[in-house]
Amino acid sequence: MTEGAGVQAGELPDDLTAAEVGMWQAFRNGSVYDLSSGDTVVDDPHGGHPWGAARTVRARTVAWLLLAGPPALAGRVASLKLVGVQISGTLDLAGGTVVPYVELKRCRFEREVLMPEARFTTMRMVDCSVPRLEAARVHTEGDLHLPRCRFHNGVRLTDAHIGTDLLLNQAIVYRDRTGRSIAADGMTVGQDLQAELLESHGELSLRSATIGVSLSLRGARLANPYTRLALNAPQMTVGRSLYLTPAGVGGQALSGATPARGTRIQRFECRGGLRLDDGRFGDAVDLERARFVLTDEQELSLRRVQTPELRFLGEQPRRGRVVLSGARVINLVDRASAWPGPGSLHMGGFAYENLVPQGPFPLAERLRWVAAATAEYAPEPYERLASVLRAGGEDEDAREVLLAKQRRRRETLPPAAKLVGYAQDWTVAYGYRPGRAAVWMAVLWAASSLAFANAPHPPVSRDGHPPWNPALFALDLLLPVIDLGQAGQWRLSGGWQWLSTALILLGWILATTVAAGATRLLRRG
Repeated sequence: MTEGAGVQAGELPDDLTAAEVGMWQAFRNGSVYDLSSGDTVVDDPHGGHPWGAARTVRARTVAWLLLAGPPALAGRVASLKLVGVQISGTLDLAGGTVVPYVELKRCRFEREVLMPEARFTTMRMVDCSVPRLEAARVHTEGDLHLPRCRFHNGVRLTDAHIGTDLLLNQAIVYRDRTGRSIAADGMTVGQDLQAELLESHGELSLRSATIGVSLSLRGARLANPYTRLALNAPQMTVGRSLYLTPAGVGGQALSGATPARGTRIQRFECRGGLRLDDGRFGDAVDLERARFVLTDEQELSLRRVQTPELRFLGEQPRRGRVVLSGARVINLVDRASAWPGPGSLHMGGFAYENLVPQGPFPLAERLRWVAAATAEYAPEPYERLASVLRAGGEDEDAREVLLAKQRRRRETLPPAAKLVGYAQDWTVAYGYRPGRAAVWMAVLWAASSLAFANAPHPPVSRDGHPPWNPALFALDLLLPVIDLGQAGQWRLSGGWQWLSTALILLGWILATTVAAGATRLLRRG
């Protein structure tokens, strides 16, 4: 009988160590193979305490069991369940098909784990120490669980296909030689990607990744002092929500729910740039209490993001830029204190339909928010805000926004146009407060009527002129187009002539400004 035939019949190979014999038998029985000592310090896979030969199995023996292992005992299901085991050598499963269930807890790998293009049903590695996980294009029908593991030289999941859930809760991942901690570009996850309380030291890359349900980075800490981006995820698609929110710390299970009141929490923190450009999120992007620590060159970039709800409720970035150019959301849930100041906010083409402020966000603050986003005058942010306010029934606030737009535009005009703008502002507020026109008209009419009562007024023609009426004469000067039969009948000279000219000019300014305001109202209607 050949060696391979003997293995298939369940016979023990001759060259197994004592530890491997026990693992072999546990595999056939489908039971847990636990080599822990019971001492938590010694059993820590991330500690420096040596485990020795009694707790060590060879990687090639593990691969043998998984790829071509012996049959299960009668009435049992073969599976590899290891606890507290040290695996020497490189575990190479590249391109293989692993049928048995795999669960490795608190194990220590001496060298990297290779499983590119391998196929699994479910693969679980919990609280393991792994130099590197190389799993490009890996395929699982069920879950890939890697919670509380430490990866010293990164994880590669490029173009991986995870049938249900990918778990990275409380994992610690250090960068590889390319600067990436987790390289998962093009990855597909059937349901949830949970990376709560993840520690990433390097670039977490999720470019063009597709997450079927939700992506949770609650309480995660992403740090990349080496390059510009700590999270690089353009063109990512998430079926429901992206959570960059707090997570409960301690005994509370990581259920994905909001931490209960009184629970010690850890915020999501990103030390480095964050890029979500062109992302699609089915429900929301939630930045509740998120903290972004950026340099002057780094960005929190959400260019052209599309989502029904953006919850911009994090801590105000002290440096760097927040970029929302071209983003489209339905509900903008925000807080006044979350937005950066002038020069650090860019919102060109940012479209939103409803404003849902959390806490006080008065109109003056909202106008400062728009001004902060327009270092140079641009009408679109003002018009978008006015449109949203008007749709919400806040017509008066919408008019204030459009008035602020005109005042901002005035600063870009040449001196002569500025003077006209100031006159329009002081008189009728660019037509957005047309009631002022009647007040100014009444004041000018009353003052000029009193003045013209004392003015010399020889008639232009001695025949056929009406009786002198200073009130009608003043009104005839103030009202353009309308002829009351007074202004052309009397000849004024000197200062009275200058006064009449000034009244004509003021009348035209008032009339044209009111007409412009009426046109705006009709267009909005």
